[in-house]
Amino acid sequence: MNWTLLVLAGLLEVGFTTCLKMSDGFTKLMPSLGFFLFSATSFILLNRIIKTIPLGTAYAVWTGIGAVGTVLIGIFFFKESVEVLKLFFIFLLIVSIIGLKLVSAH
Repeated sequence: MNWTLLVLAGLLEVGFTTCLKMSDGFTKLMPSLGFFLFSATSFILLNRIIKTIPLGTAYAVWTGIGAVGTVLIGIFFFKESVEVLKLFFIFLLIVSIIGLKLVSAH
């Protein structure tokens, strides 16, 4: 269950970074509210998760999901550049996240 919550917290991180971009420096109300809602919920979940999953593992997975998701949002929705090396390093992040799950005792 905590790994499911950790994935959800990571996806909420993608949500808050996307809202941060869309908020235009917190000048747009709805994306700004989305940023605060998603970030607060993500941090609350992360706080709960680190009670059962080691901090280093939980934080690495949380930021990894957020990083991969945010890069993909940037590519698909904000037309950011796509390079082979960028895709290679995203792949490495995904492999690392899976590896942390496999070696975790929880």
